[in-house]
Amino acid sequence: MARTIATAHHPERAELLDFLRPRHRGLLATTRVDERPQLSPVTCGVDVEGRIVVSTYHDRVKARNLRRDERVSICVLSDDWNGAYVQVDGRAEVLDLPEALEPLVEYFRCISGEHPDWDEYREAMRKQNKSLIRITIERWGPIATGGFPAALASDD
Repeated sequence: MARTIATAHHPERAELLDFLRPRHRGLLATTRVDERPQLSPVTCGVDVEGRIVVSTYHDRVKARNLRRDERVSICVLSDDWNGAYVQVDGRAEVLDLPEALEPLVEYFRCISGEHPDWDEYREAMRKQNKSLIRITIERWGPIATGGFPAALASDD
């Protein structure tokens, strides 16, 4: 059986955004007070301005960390565990209600499309006191896949 060869492709920004848009699973890394990373599995999307967006609650650790230190990294994964992924680094802002309400609508749209009742959705966001994290992309690594280094991929 042939072994899978690892790949790494360095895209331009437009290609990166095309890669990110259909992928909604990520690991968000923020910085704790002791400067160690804090990782959170998140659902993410890309807004119309090309920022990565993540819905959260006002008092979650990731939101508190980002209010203190806006530096952030996120690894966006494919649905398939062995699929392609990319790490994106940037600066985040946390929007709280009421400012977050319409950006939360856009967040939903970029991940799930149209909601059957936007008034109901907005009311749910108010009741849950939701916040939105917006990541301005500063740099990114390659779009990569796991596997063997090419020199080790043969069965010989």
